[in-house]
Amino acid sequence: MENSQLTQLIRRELPGILRRDREMREWVLSLTRERYADKNETESRFDRVLDELRREREENFRKWEVNQQELRALREEQNRKWEEQNRKWEEQNRKWEANQQELRALREEQNRKWEEQNRKWEEQNRKWEENQATINAMLAEIRGLGRKYDSTIGALGARWGLQTEQSFRNALAGILGTSFGVEVLNVREYDDAGEVFGRPDQIELDVIIQNGTLILCEIKSSISRAEMHTFARKVAFYEKRHNRKADRMLVISPMVEERARALANELGIEVYSYAEDVVV
Repeated sequence: MENSQLTQLIRRELPGILRRDREMREWVLSLTRERYADKNETESRFDRVLDELRREREENFRKWEVNQQELRALREEQNRKWEEQNRKWEEQNRKWEANQQELRALREEQNRKWEEQNRKWEEQNRKWEENQATINAMLAEIRGLGRKYDSTIGALGARWGLQTEQSFRNALAGILGTSFGVEVLNVREYDDAGEVFGRPDQIELDVIIQNGTLILCEIKSSISRAEMHTFARKVAFYEKRHNRKADRMLVISPMVEERARALANELGIEVYSYAEDVVV
């Protein structure tokens, strides 16, 4: 019989034999005891495993409870911190809202003040413009009167100046000519080449002659620096035309500008004036 056939036969018949034959069963058990524990040992091992599992479960449960307690404590601590943080945030928001309200109130107050100030400025500007218009009208009227008075005074001054110059010239000629035998002439000559004024014009000079001494004189109610230059050109014109050098040059005026006096000193012109000259 082949091994495979024998193996199939044992598998088919062995279960029944073991049920019927105790010795066979004991013999089989003795053969397999080295590899498999018996029922008591298996039950003992199973109980030990169960005890270990139970102890492990209890230990794990204890650890779980500890973890749960720690988790609850941590959750409570976190909740407490969040509540504290929320309380601080609410307090901060309350303060921020209070500051915002105060800021809005301040801004409204400032806007009100600015509007009031602008209104006052507009009112002040309106009054100022009205006053300025009144002042401008008064100034225009005063300028008109001033021009009128200036024209009148200027005409009177010019007339008075010419009359004064002529009166002084007549007095000088009368006194010097009658009492001292001095010849006093009012010379009027025409400058064809425009040497004095830059264009052809009549030239007027007062000439004093005594014993061959030639004195050229300018008699004016007032004299400026430009007029002092003009007198010097008149002298040069007279000397060139008559081919004779003047011995003295005199300016007689109650009002002589300081700059005209300085120019006279440079040009060698003698100045006879009032003690309190006008400084310009």
